[in-house]
Amino acid sequence: MIAPNILLIDDEKTVRDATAQSLLLAGYTVETFSRAADALQKLTAEFEGVIISDIRMPEMDGLEFLQRVLRIDRDLPVILISGHADVATAVSAIRNGGYDLLEKPFSNTQLVEVVKRASDKRRLTLENRALKEALANQTRPGPRIIGQTPAIMMLRKMITRIANVNADVLVMGETGTGKELVARSIHEQSQRRDHNYVAINCAAIPASLLDSELFGHEAGAFTGAKGKRIGKFEHANGGTLFLDEIEGMPLTTQAPLLRVLQERKIERLGSNKLIPLDIRVIAATKVDLKDAAERAEFRQDLYYRLNVVTLEIPPLRARREDIPLLFQHFVLIAAARCETEVPPLNSQALHVLMGHDWPGNIRELRNIAERYVLLGEAYNFDLATLMNAGDKLEGLSLTEQVACFEKTLIVQALNHHQGNTRAVMEALDLPRKTLTDKMKKYGLDREQFRD
Repeated sequence: MIAPNILLIDDEKTVRDATAQSLLLAGYTVETFSRAADALQKLTAEFEGVIISDIRMPEMDGLEFLQRVLRIDRDLPVILISGHADVATAVSAIRNGGYDLLEKPFSNTQLVEVVKRASDKRRLTLENRALKEALANQTRPGPRIIGQTPAIMMLRKMITRIANVNADVLVMGETGTGKELVARSIHEQSQRRDHNYVAINCAAIPASLLDSELFGHEAGAFTGAKGKRIGKFEHANGGTLFLDEIEGMPLTTQAPLLRVLQERKIERLGSNKLIPLDIRVIAATKVDLKDAAERAEFRQDLYYRLNVVTLEIPPLRARREDIPLLFQHFVLIAAARCETEVPPLNSQALHVLMGHDWPGNIRELRNIAERYVLLGEAYNFDLATLMNAGDKLEGLSLTEQVACFEKTLIVQALNHHQGNTRAVMEALDLPRKTLTDKMKKYGLDREQFRD
């Protein structure tokens, strides 16, 4: 049985039947009531539709009914129907939480238009609520790697599996995909979490200083070395050292690095004393190190020493169905930092997000989310204008965009109903075979979405 998306309450049968018929012809499913108390028993905070109620009714009038509904969920849209004499009262009720007012007599066009707006608002409210709930449910310790695509779910499993294995890790991914987030997540889930996590960007430090930064030095080791310095390796002892952009490390530094990785000992520059290390090294790169080694731009023996465990992070364009969840996450963070209300995420904004190719990956998405919070109201929350994207969405054909939206809706429904395909069929109004075929097409397994 299809759940109603309109609850209609009116004590006059003729008005009730006529209004219900207009809504049925417009494609809505309607359940009617002559008493407000009966309708209240049907309502929960998860109700996905709209409520229409007359004001003047026996036992419980529409105003009392409105206040009872808003106690269930402040965001439930209640449309009030009033006669001419009730207009002032109804306007006051709208200020206190009612969605809109229909003054008798109203046309079918007016009725359907108001209901459509209220339905769209309710749908967006529930979608945003589901996104927030999905974010809150990802409560693993340490930094959160957010997403429900198979590649991201597998990445999380791999991180958990290797967290306490004393093996060095190579993280590969494009710029902005979250390589340091993966490194931090490994550290936080490991038994080393109570020791230092030390990060260094190998490409950002001049070659003449990198050895000192990594290995440390004694006083007088070179001109300008006035005192002893503890290097990154020694500082990370007992914990984790993250070597970002390791492809940018000079070949002259790669040789001593290889020795440290093999022997787990270091010598400070200017010293002959070996210092033992209990350390895990995580290296990150945005290039194929094997190809770089074949071009003699990276030591081949160092590549094979680092390549014990390799984790690959997919680019954002390869996991588009995670975009709404990630965007909402960054919007919530930005809104909390700015102490402002969370801006609405409407269907037009979703369309723009899904259509963009995201060359800057998650870093770019986070920047756009922060811009949306700070400047969105000034642009009437027109994300396309805010992103300077214009009217044309680049990167995807129309067919690809449609398929992407379809997959996103199915993934969101599977998330919301925790893999219950029967509930998803009802929510999306899809036959079983159609849903099965589409899940197969998009590589979705309902077991991925169960608790």
